[in-house]
Amino acid sequence: MTDNLTPPATFDIEEARRVLREVFAPWVQDLDLSVVGFEYAPPANAPADWQPGAVLRMPFSERLCRHGGIVCGQALMALADTAMVIAVLAANRGYRPMTTVDQTTHFMRPVAQSDVTADARVVRLGRTMSFGRVTLSSSADNKPVAMVSSAFAML
Repeated sequence: MTDNLTPPATFDIEEARRVLREVFAPWVQDLDLSVVGFEYAPPANAPADWQPGAVLRMPFSERLCRHGGIVCGQALMALADTAMVIAVLAANRGYRPMTTVDQTTHFMRPVAQSDVTADARVVRLGRTMSFGRVTLSSSADNKPVAMVSSAFAML
């Protein structure tokens, strides 16, 4: 096992899950997020506009809900930010320290009594800055609940 700052020999699903367990703040870990998968190279049938990315899942919990049983925006924004970090690591093919510079979230509809899936895509992977977009969807019907754009400073 590597420490949090040393890149592993390869970046695979186990390394992504290790980063999720060991690098993020304890309260983010309390969201019980899981890495479903990621892509850093286009699959054989990829469209021309394919982008590297990651898919994470946040299980439904009453603890994440505001009054009325709606999953709170803060939890959704944390999911999007975390998913984008994993997507950038996948595109980079390894751990690299970074920090969020900007995140804009457009909430489209409420989500209740459902897990939420984050599909994070790297729009541009740069030496000093990286940019991405995340679609958050209700797992109950796979319809979008929020769209997020973000920028990260690569440290």
